[in-house]
Amino acid sequence: MGSRIVLRLDRGKGNPRNSEGAFVTLADGRLMYAYTRFYGRNENDYGKATIVARYSADGGRTWPTDDRRLVPNEGRMNVMSVSLLRLQDGRISLFYLCKNSIRDCLPYMRLSDDEGETWGAPVLCVHSPGYFVVNNDRVVQLRSGRLIIPAAFHRTCSFDGTPQGEQHDPRALTMFFYSDDGGCTWHESDDWWSLPMRTNSGLQEPGVVELKRGRLYGWARTDAGYQWEMRSRNRGDTWTTPQRSRFKSPCSPLSIKRIPATGHLLAVWNDHSSRWNLPKAGKDGVPVRTPLVLATSADEGRTWRNAKLIETARNRGFCYTAIHSVDDAVLLAYSCGLGTNWGLPDSCIRRITLDWIYA
Repeated sequence: MGSRIVLRLDRGKGNPRNSEGAFVTLADGRLMYAYTRFYGRNENDYGKATIVARYSADGGRTWPTDDRRLVPNEGRMNVMSVSLLRLQDGRISLFYLCKNSIRDCLPYMRLSDDEGETWGAPVLCVHSPGYFVVNNDRVVQLRSGRLIIPAAFHRTCSFDGTPQGEQHDPRALTMFFYSDDGGCTWHESDDWWSLPMRTNSGLQEPGVVELKRGRLYGWARTDAGYQWEMRSRNRGDTWTTPQRSRFKSPCSPLSIKRIPATGHLLAVWNDHSSRWNLPKAGKDGVPVRTPLVLATSADEGRTWRNAKLIETARNRGFCYTAIHSVDDAVLLAYSCGLGTNWGLPDSCIRRITLDWIYA
């Protein structure tokens, strides 16, 4: 019974950042963890990066030191934000962003029918030009077979009227894209939403999880002190008006997945509620991405219990969590590093037993 870090991916010379990732269980029982490995000198989101993988043969308890490259840098900037998904037809899908500029960032999908040994040609999932953010470990397949990509659209604007003054507008619109043919063709949901209040964030970095009766629960991070939520009763065709959720947090992503062994939902986020009596601001009042907390829900998200502290360091940030269940435990992979809102050059994998979660 316990919670412990089983792999540290710290930056090094020529490798300024090791960023967010995702897991999949292979047919032979091994685990594959894919993540974004930056190279060169630039650690920010516009630096150079590829997507690489590591493997574990013992349920995530140990990991080797060698990386295997899955996706080369196909963008003028990078490839990043990977999702891995075992499809209902048995193939493995790999989703990632290809980033060319502050005007051009789009999600692509590759498929493998040989357990990730080789990958097919990239398929573009969004055919509208623009800058679309899709977090790691975000793509889901519903029981109906539909694939859903939750995305945030950011416009590019010029604050001084010149091309040199163009910037990435942080105020995001949340929207959803879906495929009913295994990823061959993609469509946009009927609704997209902005945050219905004055904001600097809009609805950023959305996620989605399917509930037991086929309804969908979606969420997005904001700078309003809480995650905001929306729901769908028709497999994501339309979505309810966003409203404030019970997840109090900084402008940092929430992750939710179901634990197969118990059927419960598991949420991981930077909990800024008063229950922990921990500091909520860093230098100059910038909200920190700590502590990192988990909780479970046995009633499809109506209530959350078993809240546990995972990380509490005051001078570090913890976020962009990938969640993957193994027989008796849950693996969490997340970015970690010095700083407040930014400065997340390192990442790690933590193995948490179900006994510890439910103790």
